[in-house]
Amino acid sequence: MTIQEFYNVFIDNNQRFTTDTRAIRKGDIFFALKGERFNGNTYAAQALEDGASFVVVDEEIEADSMRIISVTDVLSFMQELATYHRDQFDIPVLAIAGSNGKTTTKELLVSTLSTTFKVHATQGNFNNHIGVPLTLLSMPKDTEVALVEIGTNGFGEIEFLCSLLKPNYGLITNIGKEHLEGFGDLEGVAREESTLFLYLMQHSGYAFVNADDPYLSRMSHRLNLKTTYSAVSDSADVSIDVKTIAPKLELDFRTTTITSVLSGMHNAQNIVCTLAVARNLGVELMYIKKGIESYNPSNNRSQVKQIGSNSFLLDAYNANPSSMEAAIETFEAIDNAKKCIVLGDMFELGKDAQQEHLLIGKKALDTDYDVILCGSMFAKCFPDKAPFTTVDDVIEYLKNQQYTDTWFLVKGSRGMKMERILEAFE
Repeated sequence: MTIQEFYNVFIDNNQRFTTDTRAIRKGDIFFALKGERFNGNTYAAQALEDGASFVVVDEEIEADSMRIISVTDVLSFMQELATYHRDQFDIPVLAIAGSNGKTTTKELLVSTLSTTFKVHATQGNFNNHIGVPLTLLSMPKDTEVALVEIGTNGFGEIEFLCSLLKPNYGLITNIGKEHLEGFGDLEGVAREESTLFLYLMQHSGYAFVNADDPYLSRMSHRLNLKTTYSAVSDSADVSIDVKTIAPKLELDFRTTTITSVLSGMHNAQNIVCTLAVARNLGVELMYIKKGIESYNPSNNRSQVKQIGSNSFLLDAYNANPSSMEAAIETFEAIDNAKKCIVLGDMFELGKDAQQEHLLIGKKALDTDYDVILCGSMFAKCFPDKAPFTTVDDVIEYLKNQQYTDTWFLVKGSRGMKMERILEAFE
């Protein structure tokens, strides 16, 4: 069966599909993906029994049915089908790349653009070679704007994702110290992320450029179709005047004041990026203001929580040296007599792991606040200052303290699950 023939089946099936038999509904198409720890082919026969309309497999299965579609490689077939589906749309398809802030920027854009358009966007952080085609395949026929995150932890991934997504708009939030284990250094990160700009330039696409980032300013020189934006300079095409950065952001865009529950200059950049994109796509300023101000973060990203008399800036979805530094600087801007910084290890830093933990730990310890460092790497770097190797150790310690009227910054890599720190206060 050709991609076009199967696509007709896919559309006739109202785009109903799944890659997880645990979530299968009667009539779904089941794609039998394989991974390091699972093989969807082994569940294909069960999927048929559970009511799948078709199963797409790349191994022989113990079932005899006209509803079995055998292909050479299920993932490649699904990716090709997703790109074919994307080709049916003549709409803005915006790729969102960058080291930090991709999801927050995407969610701000969803909140803002949805005031005017039918928006389809990446769910969660489905931003890799599996997540991007899943996002495309679930795009409804009446979509007017698509917002798709593209992530990377190795060279060549952005280029490949662009070949699947075929974006005609794109932005890179920033260049930071992400996945240094794979990229080596900041120049390596910049080289990989810049592949999006190269794709846009080669395909007459439109770019939104963070003029506050020296790497992005340099990499965007050859782009003809672009809008620059800045949170600190009025020389960009779109700029803002930031009044306060914490615990809430307040900024002026021309004669309009916008207040956001987000905090920090890094989020001011995410907001001015949202302004640049929304204005380019024709959203009226009153709706842009409404969309930005109504966005309330979740999933442990830039969340402010209150437990008793204590306040928490919870930014524990992920961490790298760049986002850690930004979080500490944001936290310093909060006006409160008592503060405590709680940081967990940063992962995937390769040969630079010890040096980066030393720098971030010192930055935290140089403040006048209480500091709690958690994780094996922080313990190695600061044996006298970091007696906590696990989150459970920190929880037990905090349970025996008498913190009141205190602001806490809680941040660490996803694997640390630093959000559990709040259990000590609940």
